[in-house]
Amino acid sequence: MEIKGKLASAINTQITLEQHSALAYEQLSYDMEALDLPGIASWFRAQAEEERVHAAKFAQHLLDRGGRPQLEKIDAMTEQAETVLEAFEASLAQEKRVSDAIRDLYRIATSEGDIDSLPLLHWFIDEQLEEEASVNEIIGRVKLIGDDGAGLLKLDQELGSRPGGTNLAEAE
Repeated sequence: MEIKGKLASAINTQITLEQHSALAYEQLSYDMEALDLPGIASWFRAQAEEERVHAAKFAQHLLDRGGRPQLEKIDAMTEQAETVLEAFEASLAQEKRVSDAIRDLYRIATSEGDIDSLPLLHWFIDEQLEEEASVNEIIGRVKLIGDDGAGLLKLDQELGSRPGGTNLAEAE
């Protein structure tokens, strides 16, 4: 079934939002590098890559159904995280924006009777629940650590072990 109309337009907006999320995570990785926390920076870079993959999934869905992906304008990042807690709170806010947008896509798909989009949207709903839970857990741990430098370094090491992330020194 060819995709068109409001749903196709909304998926294009979602592709842009996913790319915006990737850039937001990239900025957070730079902020964490500036705080000498390469492991946390690596975690954010892995998250940025995951967002790019999500954008590609939506784009492929459009292409498979005769639609045409079209990126919209992406505004520059204006906020910077000065602390680890600020970075993860920004991450959670971004994930919640994405979750809300995916729920809106689901509503549009059901109102238009586009059952072909529902499996993809179900996958994303599950993914977003997992993402929000993961970031919430990290926020809880950061709050427990507080000003404990050793605890923060342990968290940095742990988050740096996530597959898919690199530190800037490795990128050279």
